[in-house]
Amino acid sequence: MDELAIERSLIRIAHEINEANKGVREVALVGIRRRGGPLSSRLASQIQSIEGIKPPVGILDITLYRDDFTTLGPAPVVHRTEVDFDITGKVIVLVDDVIFTGRTVRAALDALTDIGRPKRTQLAVLIDRGHRELPIKPDFVGKNVPTSREEIVSVFVKEIDGKDKVVIEEIIES
Repeated sequence: MDELAIERSLIRIAHEINEANKGVREVALVGIRRRGGPLSSRLASQIQSIEGIKPPVGILDITLYRDDFTTLGPAPVVHRTEVDFDITGKVIVLVDDVIFTGRTVRAALDALTDIGRPKRTQLAVLIDRGHRELPIKPDFVGKNVPTSREEIVSVFVKEIDGKDKVVIEEIIES
């Protein structure tokens, strides 16, 4: 995907979030750190241009909730969760760049539960590459990209990487 394709996908997802929730008065977006953060901010801006209301946006760090935490190395970097609003009773849209096995989303759901009890939780992803290991399905998808397990889907966003782009790369074994 190039910059324009990413923008189009985010505009469509913003419309779908608005439509699915009959407006966005109860909606808040929570991006899964790293690239889910900028994507959630962009979605909030798109929703504002559609509805005239900008939903609250937060960023969730899931490092300590991962089921592979002990394999991340001797000192995994834990960042701050930045959800500066009460999620209780809100419709929370978790936002991530790529869904693969579903384990990141499971960790995010656990982390959200420690913050509060949403009315409902939905999932928006830019890329769904398949290969789920858990029964988790996104509500809003920018693009379904069939991949093999020997491929990596890399998402680049301007805010972090200086460019907007999605590429599929082969895993090169050394």
